[in-house]
This record gives sequence, C-alpha cells and structure tokens, in this order.
Amino acid sequence: MAQRERGFFGWTWFVIWRFVLVLLLLLLALLLTLRFVPPPTSAFMLQSPYPVSQQWVSIDKLPAHVALAVVASEDQRFPEHFGVDMAEIKNALERFDDGDGLRGASTISQQTAKNLLLWPGRSLVRKGLEATLALSLEAVWGKKRILEVYLNIAEFGKGIYGVEAASQHYFGKPASRLSVNEAARLAVLLPGPRSRDARNLTPYLRERVVWVERQMRQLGAGYLKPILN
Repeated sequence: MAQRERGFFGWTWFVIWRFVLVLLLLLLALLLTLRFVPPPTSAFMLQSPYPVSQQWVSIDKLPAHVALAVVASEDQRFPEHFGVDMAEIKNALERFDDGDGLRGASTISQQTAKNLLLWPGRSLVRKGLEATLALSLEAVWGKKRILEVYLNIAEFGKGIYGVEAASQHYFGKPASRLSVNEAARLAVLLPGPRSRDARNLTPYLRERVVWVERQMRQLGAGYLKPILN
C-alpha cells in the first residue's frame, strides 16, 4: 500500500513539474518573441469593456520628453532598479497589514507585466506574479523595450491604449508631435485613466501636471539617454 502511494505521489509530482516546466518554456518563448515583435494585444485590452483603440509607435519616433513625462510621474527610479522597488514594496505591504489595502509600489516594469499578461486587482498573488514577471522582463527585454511596450499598451482612457491613440484622441495629432505639456497631461491620466480627460483636467490634476513638468526639469532632458540610445 505504501509503495502504491509513493508511486501515485511520485507520478503526480512528475506530471506537475513537467507541466510547470512547459509553462515556463512557453512564457520564455513568448517574451523572446515580444522582445522584437509588437504585441498584437494585451491582457487588459482583451478584458476591456470598451471598444479598443491602439496603434503601435516605435519609441525611437517619439520625442524623449514623452517617455520622460511617464517616468517622472510613475517611476523616477526606473533607470536604476532591476524591475521592483524593494523599499516601495515594503511600504505597500506595511500599509496592507494596517488594513489600507494593497496598492502602490508598482514600477513601470511591473505595470508593463501586469497590463500585458495579468488582470486587474490588488491581491498578493497578483502582485507576486507581477513582480516575478517584471524581473523576467528586465532580464529578457531590457529597459528600453519595457518602456516602449509600456508606452504602447498603457491605458489612457476608456478603451484608449498607448500614447499614439491617446495623442490622436485628446489632441488630434500623432504622438511624435506632443509638446512637453501635452506629454505631462497624458502622464497624469495613468493612475485613473477611465475617469480623467487630458483636455479637461481637474484643479488637482492641473497641479499634478505642473509637478510632473518640474520633475522632468529636475531629472534633466538626458535622464533617459542611457536607456533610449
């Protein structure tokens, strides 16, 4: 009987680790492919309750201040960290333990992983997968590709994904012609894109735009140059 049980558990373990290995290999193949090929869609686009508008634009065709505005607003240590910000994660977990809910701490790498492959929510499981995938993106893609994909799949409004669609929707022109102020206006939409409009910002968001522009000046026009070149 004991031998039969060992055989059952041994076979179960054999199947499980083989299944996990296949999943990891498929994920690696997917990430390697998307390192060079624009993602045709994302998990968040597929889950969108609104008609999706999205058009891919190479980061090399965007003004440097478009990427800088997003970094200044969302993740100023993006060039320095390895995909996760441990200090911010610790703070977020402490707030979670205090009953405030699990929010914040997501780097641009984590947000890219979440938008591309995961689902909305703030559970510990989702955050754990998000962090693990962010580390994988850093290893397989590198900073420039992560930022490029993020700029193309981030949601900027109801069904509006990517800076090109956002620029066309809000300002009636391609993202390659966005001004510094317009880039900052798009950046402040990201935390709550479905309830914000870059053409009609609330007083708080107008102040936020001023703050983002100030942060951009302090970081400097060449802050992302080592990544983008």
